[in-house]
Amino acid sequence: MDFEYSPRCMELREKLNQFMDEFIYPNERTYKDEVDRNGREKGNRWIPTKIVEELKPIARSRGLWNLFLPKSHRAPEGLSNLDYAPLCEIMGRITWAPEVFNCSAPDTGNMETIERYGSEEHKQQWLEPLLRGEIRSAFAMTEPDVASSDATNIATRIERDGNEYVINGTKWWTSGAGDPRCKIYILMGKTDGDAPRHSQQSMILVPADTKGVTVVRPLSVFGYDDAPHGHCEVKFENVRVPASNILLGEGRGFEIAQGRLGPGRIHHCMRAIGTAERALELMCRRIDSRVAFGKKVSEQGVWRERIAESRIMIDSARLLVLKAAYMMDTVGNKVAKSEIAMIKVLAPVMAQQIIDWSIQAHGGGGVSDDFAVAQLWAHNRTLRIADGPDEVHRNAIAKIELSKYASLPGESLDLPITRS
Repeated sequence: MDFEYSPRCMELREKLNQFMDEFIYPNERTYKDEVDRNGREKGNRWIPTKIVEELKPIARSRGLWNLFLPKSHRAPEGLSNLDYAPLCEIMGRITWAPEVFNCSAPDTGNMETIERYGSEEHKQQWLEPLLRGEIRSAFAMTEPDVASSDATNIATRIERDGNEYVINGTKWWTSGAGDPRCKIYILMGKTDGDAPRHSQQSMILVPADTKGVTVVRPLSVFGYDDAPHGHCEVKFENVRVPASNILLGEGRGFEIAQGRLGPGRIHHCMRAIGTAERALELMCRRIDSRVAFGKKVSEQGVWRERIAESRIMIDSARLLVLKAAYMMDTVGNKVAKSEIAMIKVLAPVMAQQIIDWSIQAHGGGGVSDDFAVAQLWAHNRTLRIADGPDEVHRNAIAKIELSKYASLPGESLDLPITRS
């Protein structure tokens, strides 16, 4: 198993670190102030920020663009999962940074979905402008009235009517729907309630300006609205789209979901490691600058123990993420499903603990907006639910593990007890 990064990856990592130092870290306050100012002065926090839009062409000119999409002639910049991992981690240190490089969710997952499962017409109409960063997209899967952790519960109807499909239902936590540049939804819904359990669902492309599509409200995350990106509740009332907008055909929704969510999950985990690194850095800087009970906080034993544990946890999680990335590249997502499930549980839990320690290190400031750690905590906590909750992934891991020890016909797993 070879985790060595390619020379191209090493070169891009150096460029990306330089870009972050030059443009991203110095503009953290600029970004926050601009979002807040849009709300105060223009009454609309959802206006795209100037700072991000100004940085995009610079990132593109330096070759730091569309790095997430492997094996696509439309995005020759795309890297393997293994080579993308350290770059995605660096971007993940700042919540808004990935958009600067056109590597932010849900666009990355949506672009990969259209590239892998869309028609040539779909790619020309939607994928090309997404790759150029001209538009944004949204993913509509979760619903408020059912336990969406079991996707077979999804109740939104997609019904054929001649040369069109008619869509009715309500979605929420529709990532990206709050952005005024959002032009296309990928929606998962039910086309045939009588089909086998995992063949009832389909995915379909829905232009955002279609009649009957209504963004009801943005949803806050522990008080943060995540503007100008955000997550929204969206209603689809008698929404009509061409029948050609269906992806792969009726009943293929679960197949597409597995193809989409594998890369999406590992990208979340890569970014979570970057978030944890940032939280550890902030923790160390904070406690090394504060004095309590006659000596620096960084000299207190409990904090040295937490720093050591943080480093062990981050590096352990990173190794498992790299293993999953290597397997996705070499044997495919299906074979790597256990590793993908494991990192989806491990990485957010790991990051959450380190962010929590960082909040503690900042004292009262840690729960305020004066420092970055409170928002890091809120953002990261959602990852234990997004793209499948911890419980679902743990169940999948356990089933795979138990299958290794399933008895053959006539074979007993009871072992004789011997005494020495």
